[in-house]
Amino acid sequence: MKRVSFAAFGGPDVLRLEDAEEPHAGPGQIRVAVRAAGVNPVDWRIREGQFQQVRPIELPAGVGQDAAGVVDEVGEGVDGVEVGDRVFGRGSSTYAELAVLTAWAPLPEGLTFEEAAGYPSVVETALRVIGQVGVRPGQTLLVSGASGGVGSAALQIARDRGITVIGTAGAANLDYLRSLGALATTYGEGWVERVRQLGQVDAALDLAGSGVVRELVELTGDPDKVVSIADRGAPDLGVRFSGVTGDVPRALVAVVDLVRRGKLHIPVEKSYALAEAATAHMDSQAGHTRGRRVIVV
Repeated sequence: MKRVSFAAFGGPDVLRLEDAEEPHAGPGQIRVAVRAAGVNPVDWRIREGQFQQVRPIELPAGVGQDAAGVVDEVGEGVDGVEVGDRVFGRGSSTYAELAVLTAWAPLPEGLTFEEAAGYPSVVETALRVIGQVGVRPGQTLLVSGASGGVGSAALQIARDRGITVIGTAGAANLDYLRSLGALATTYGEGWVERVRQLGQVDAALDLAGSGVVRELVELTGDPDKVVSIADRGAPDLGVRFSGVTGDVPRALVAVVDLVRRGKLHIPVEKSYALAEAATAHMDSQAGHTRGRRVIVV
């Protein structure tokens, strides 16, 4: 089978499309014939070696953790899923023709494999940080860097909970944020005042790591009401950095529910072939994403 892997930490050029041995589903796991794999910032952060001190991996290593596909092997002790079922979920080395998943759910009706592959990690992250920041119905949540996958999910989940949302993004993505129910403004010079003109901010999320944590604390008036997933310097300002994965099965259940109720849709901005994984990482690192990027197998 074909898979994308890397044998040294570094830039996108370390990624290789190679022939690899097929993985097999162990106890409590399933294997899928991958139809699409989500491209997440954590993928290229791992490739760069950013997490080696906290979550070391052995090289060579595969890439990717989100996927959607067709079940072709069921591990011992797994019930409720059969070979041939269409699923999406989370596992490891998902930029590949075959991948093992440790958490999964049935593909929601109306979602393509490409769309579904982009949901697991971003929805888990959005649910986690909304919970950690403690924002309640009737309050206002500011999302900095709101047009990407996590931002798209956070805006829609918050709106479904009766929370007003303000999103910042590039000028080209403001109409997109408004289509998700957000008040929207651009980042850049004067952005703090533009946010204030939109309303009082009760809590804030930093999703882009663009050096705005200090201003988010200023807007909320309390570092405990700010959470960052992208700025490792946030704790220096008393702000929580959220980088540990939470309850993925719960997130997948939430995806199915939200999609069925028409409350969540994250568009696929661009799809890439397995051989274009390096380009996908370069584009992801460049930012300004609207929705999701996925690898199509």
